[in-house]
Amino acid sequence: MNKKVYLTISNNVSHEIVIKKSRFICSLSRIHSEDDAKQFIKQVSNANRKANHNCFAYMVGDDDHIQRESDNGEPSGTAGVPILESLQLTHVHDVCAVVTRYFGGIKLGAGGLIRAYSNVTSEALHEAGLVQRVKQAILQIEVPYSLHDQLLYFLKEQQIEIANEEYGVQVTTNIFVNDDDITSVIDNLNNQFHGQLLITEAGHRFNEIPYQE
Repeated sequence: MNKKVYLTISNNVSHEIVIKKSRFICSLSRIHSEDDAKQFIKQVSNANRKANHNCFAYMVGDDDHIQRESDNGEPSGTAGVPILESLQLTHVHDVCAVVTRYFGGIKLGAGGLIRAYSNVTSEALHEAGLVQRVKQAILQIEVPYSLHDQLLYFLKEQQIEIANEEYGVQVTTNIFVNDDDITSVIDNLNNQFHGQLLITEAGHRFNEIPYQE
C-alpha cells in the first residue's frame, strides 16, 4: 500500500451479540491483499461449519479499490452491505469482517437483519480499536564524532525519533521521519551542520499511533 497515512484496526477480534436467540459473531482481521481476505473468510467459515450464514465484507488496496461483500444466503442487501457500510463509516482500510449467524428460530425481518449485521460489526470495530499507520522513511546520517552530541541535541529538540546508532570511523545515526517531512528535515540538518553530514534514505516502515475520534 502506498498510502502515507491511513486507519486500520489495532487488533484482530471476535465480538458476539445475541438478538432474539440468534447469535451474530463478527470476526475482524487486518489484511494486505484480496488473497488474505479470502483465506480469512475460509478460515472463519470452516470454524463455523454449523452456522446458518457466514456473511462478509472487506476493503483492500490503495483508495480501497477492492471492495467485496456477500449476504451468504441471507436476503439480498441485509448482511453484506451493512457490514461493508460499517467498515466505510469507520474509515478503516485493509480490513476483512466476517459475521457468522447461528439462527435462533425467530425471524428478524429485513430491517432487523440490517441492524444486527451493522451493529455487531460496529461494536467489533470499537472493541478492536483503531490505529493510524504513518509511513516513515529511515534516514541514515553519518556524523563525525565531534558533531555527534550536537546532532543528538538537535534531534531531541526537533522531537525526531532515533532508530539506532552504529559506531565506526564515524557515527551512523538512523532516524525515523514521516514521508511528508523528509525534504524539510534533510534541509534543516544540512543547514544546521553546514553540509558536514552524509544523509541517505535506508528504507521505510509504518509507525502505528493509537487513534481517538
